[in-house]
Amino acid sequence: MGWETTPFKKEFIMEMVKLVKGDRVIERSKVDYENNKGMWKIRGWSLEENKPKPQPTPKEEPKKETVKKTTTKKAK
Repeated sequence: MGWETTPFKKEFIMEMVKLVKGDRVIERSKVDYENNKGMWKIRGWSLEENKPKPQPTPKEEPKKETVKKTTTKKAK
């Protein structure tokens, strides 16, 4: 007579993908991404690549040489 509820099983769990735009990251289902790939690309979103962020290398600052200025007073 009524609707039977669909049993929740492990195979119904959706695979998720991460999309990146600038410094923003969102998570969407893989099915949603595959169906709307063109629209995500038009809007500037792309799949996250699991590359490690580059570590900034410390830059050595050159030593500043102090120059002593000598002044001489001129006679008027």
